[in-house]
Amino acid sequence: MAAVLELIAGSYEQVTFGYRVKTDEKEWTAKANFTHHAHTASISAVAASERFVVTGSKDETIQLYDMKKKIEHGALLHHDGTISCLEFYGASHLLSGGEDGLICVWSTKKWECLKSIKAHQGHVTSLSVHPSGKLALSVGTDKTLRTWNLINGRSAFIKNIKQNAHIVRWSPDGDKYVVVINDEVNIYDLQTASVTGTIKNPKRISSVKFLNNSILAVAGDDEIVRLCDLGEEKWVCEFKAHDTRVKAVDSFMMEDFCVLVTASNDGFIKMWKLHLKEELESPTLLGEVNTTARLTCLAVWKPSSVQQTAEEPAAEATTSEDLARELSKTKRVRIAAEEVILEDESKPKKKKKGSRK
Repeated sequence: MAAVLELIAGSYEQVTFGYRVKTDEKEWTAKANFTHHAHTASISAVAASERFVVTGSKDETIQLYDMKKKIEHGALLHHDGTISCLEFYGASHLLSGGEDGLICVWSTKKWECLKSIKAHQGHVTSLSVHPSGKLALSVGTDKTLRTWNLINGRSAFIKNIKQNAHIVRWSPDGDKYVVVINDEVNIYDLQTASVTGTIKNPKRISSVKFLNNSILAVAGDDEIVRLCDLGEEKWVCEFKAHDTRVKAVDSFMMEDFCVLVTASNDGFIKMWKLHLKEELESPTLLGEVNTTARLTCLAVWKPSSVQQTAEEPAAEATTSEDLARELSKTKRVRIAAEEVILEDESKPKKKKKGSRK
């Protein structure tokens, strides 16, 4: 049976493109399904859940698009400055980060801002939610890597790094994470919260994506996509993906192979077939589409019916070891509104000055 999926790309031209992919032929075809021109400046971030596509822009807004009804669903106006990163946790929550230094946690039910965290002095450049939903990592222009306890919306700990990082990503298993600074990928271990290895890319890195728990796809300011084995700390495969620099990479799994999706300044979105086995071979092109726009970001929309189970809130964790212990108790947890926050900022409340809840 053919998979239902769409490629979503944002552009400098302020437009979001949606392409429905036909996967039942040997060569996949991507047919234009929608364009969404809701922003008044270039698009800087995009994310997709099973119901919504969200885009962030230099116009300081987050625009919502309902994929089921194929209609615009309004805008989120909380940030003051460019929206730098967007990430869904399951279908229930969206996290956004911006140049105002804020991370906002949104409920997708009523699109309320449940929590607004002053995360960094300077810009939030990237954020990533742990697979359990209990933790988030963020990096910013204040040269810090910060860990957030999403159960209470508070900072768990702060690590000073020597330079400004622009990408942070958890591995799918949540036992490690990567932090990107210019052309370097630093690999961190969850248990120790310290760097276990570093990989250097020939060019400044623009995008990374975990294909599985050990293979990381890396795109930089050139036309090459490189695959890195994080355990071995070495490049295991590289291929020319586009004619100009690759701006974004994403991926998803089919039954017996991985599909790597790349987007470039040249306007093309390409889908590559890759078998994740011991000896990696260069991927083969499955299909491509020319958007004729200058692409900035990319997401894959796949409807799914993954049910997440509610769990007991995590205990207060103060060290990386505590957090690792807490996280080892569960693989997946649903962030319930009453767990994430101590105060729901969407509701008016009478409060004396200086008093604390």
